[in-house]
Amino acid sequence: MSARIGIAEDMPEISGFAPASPTLGELLKYVTESMDDGNRNNGSAHDLEMNQTNEMPQSLPFVLSFTNLTYSVKVRSKLGLPNVFGGPNRPAAVPATATDPVGRENLPSRSKVLLNDISGEARDGEILAVLGASGSGKSTLIDALANRIAKGSLKGNVTLNGEQLESKLLKVISAYVMQDDLLFPMLTVEETLMFAAEFRLPRTLSKSKKKQRVQALIDQLGLRNAANTVIGDEGHRGVSGGERRRVSIGTDIIHDPIILFLDEPTSGLDSTSAYMVVKVLQRIAQTGSIVIMSVHQPSFRLLGLLDRLLFLSRGQTVYSGSPSNLLSFFADFGHPIPDKENRTEFALDLIRELEGSPGGTRSLVEFNKSWQIMRRSRHNAIGNETPTHGLSLKEAISTSISRGKLVSGVTNNDSSSSMVHSFANPIWMEMIVLSKRSFLNSWRLPELFGTRLGAVIVTGFILATMFWKLDDTPRGVRERVGFFAFAMSTTFYTCADALPVFIQERFIFMRETAYNAYRRSSYVLSHSLVAIPGLVFLSFVFAVITFWAVGLDGGASGFFFYFAIILASFWAGSSFVTFLSGVVPHVMIGYVIVVALLAYFLLFSGFFINRDRIPDYWIWFHYISLVKYPYEAVLHNEFKDPMKCFTRGTQIFDGSPLADFDDSLKLKLLENMSETLGVNITATTCLTTGADILSNQGITQLTKWECLYITVAWGFLFRILFYFSLLIGSKNKRS
Repeated sequence: MSARIGIAEDMPEISGFAPASPTLGELLKYVTESMDDGNRNNGSAHDLEMNQTNEMPQSLPFVLSFTNLTYSVKVRSKLGLPNVFGGPNRPAAVPATATDPVGRENLPSRSKVLLNDISGEARDGEILAVLGASGSGKSTLIDALANRIAKGSLKGNVTLNGEQLESKLLKVISAYVMQDDLLFPMLTVEETLMFAAEFRLPRTLSKSKKKQRVQALIDQLGLRNAANTVIGDEGHRGVSGGERRRVSIGTDIIHDPIILFLDEPTSGLDSTSAYMVVKVLQRIAQTGSIVIMSVHQPSFRLLGLLDRLLFLSRGQTVYSGSPSNLLSFFADFGHPIPDKENRTEFALDLIRELEGSPGGTRSLVEFNKSWQIMRRSRHNAIGNETPTHGLSLKEAISTSISRGKLVSGVTNNDSSSSMVHSFANPIWMEMIVLSKRSFLNSWRLPELFGTRLGAVIVTGFILATMFWKLDDTPRGVRERVGFFAFAMSTTFYTCADALPVFIQERFIFMRETAYNAYRRSSYVLSHSLVAIPGLVFLSFVFAVITFWAVGLDGGASGFFFYFAIILASFWAGSSFVTFLSGVVPHVMIGYVIVVALLAYFLLFSGFFINRDRIPDYWIWFHYISLVKYPYEAVLHNEFKDPMKCFTRGTQIFDGSPLADFDDSLKLKLLENMSETLGVNITATTCLTTGADILSNQGITQLTKWECLYITVAWGFLFRILFYFSLLIGSKNKRS
């Protein structure tokens, strides 16, 4: 690596560490010192080669210890089917055991033990790898250590330097890399890491220094050749699987966390890509981080990069220690590892063989306990204990921050504070970065907005040509009412494309908010702001296509209100669908719900049946119908002129059996009606005004502006509900 980042050449070396890129905290510290020196020495420039070793004082050691971790879940009843078909009949009080860790599957109610009395430790500068077959409890243990299991469900203790870890503090000093690579497909590698830097690095750090950190991280991750390549997805070619995995890791280590958790980072990769990923993790550990990861079956080359191994079998520890001790461990157990045999493959094969035996792995579990006791006594006799220098955990973290770790906790005012910030940036800064990222990703996927725009244009064109230049006759009135009902409901249906947007981003959102990259409220606000320009454009296009073509009333003021109510409808519909996307986890289920509810909203809007004709037990649905308020608003806008007449003289007979009679006969009927009613009704007498039409439609309770305000309010309400759905549904913890 040869990138220069403008920092002092004589940056000291971290004793005992292999050459590695300086952490951002080191950069921040030395940038400040360089500025101070520059003020004293007339601004002398300094550069640092990224591959140059650092001579900073070694940070205080961190040890993450976990003791007696036990976690079980309730398994749903299988209705006792094994008993019905001759299965073993066992007493209900028999609990799950080490030999039968999943309990009795034939019982109506049972408990499955996923972790059973797991203990161990992980140190900074080292990689702890959790190994085992599928279902052994690897991911569950990682979740337990990362505080991703609900409080009360997990028994045991997890401490850092002997002190209990608070959930809030752990979120700030750690990062969690999920097994799936959750990234925005149309962003480049450099842009993805830059957005991560904007989220996780403090606002006090300049833009140029954030870019320097990203460039240093790209070199550290070995992504220089792919820096300007998009991530890609099924429809767009992008980076390779190994590069994608390293980008995922980079987004979570951009702020240089003290603890890094990874769930099977080598899963699905070829041996070379897997080796490069773990080599990156080794360099990260050497900068003073604790790295804990789960691995399904490491190759021989990977084994040389791991410092500690923890083998699990059905939620129990069968080995814990250094890879170099595997030979002596299994030799003492009576199953020596043959020469030139992959140690981990031999161990996993032996564990699977024991799992299939009558006694299970109980003998290996018990042997490991006695072997660990012997090793600990020997270790204590030598006197190898981790020094803590008499500092509390927060003081140790503060000291580590001042020496280069955990950059999100550094501020200009107090870089040695014992407290770290929950979020690196204020809410307005988070909104700007989120909006920029969302817009950039959408801009590179124009087919999504183009499809929606095409649907609006086609729908508007069909309506404009179908209802071309409607007249003011009674028949024209009926056609206008039908046009408004269809047009307003269409605006809501075209919002259904917003459904998959968040469903696809859900896990990215959960990953980023789980460790305080940004606030949930920032996401909701930016999500709303980004949607508004597109809605304005769609509303204007639809209004322009249909207003004059259909011959709607009101002139310029009528057009702008018509445009405003369409925009409000798009806003309410988009917010409604967005809220559903936060509640419904599957796209197809979401579409079914959206289509059904919008159909019900149209049914109860007042178009098919007037409000006063709706049964009392359904009237509540009329008032929560999203279509009701824009539908009533456009009718008010169209028929608001009290001087405009829609039925004159003989037009009263239109739509009746008398419509086909001669005009002379119709005039005769009008004369007879005049004599009977005592009112002079001629061929030019206005019999129906706009107010009469509104009254006949049962639209008398609200004004058009009140309908507009209520429609807009519906949009805000659903955005608020969307926020609460994220707050409740994105805890990202097992129960």
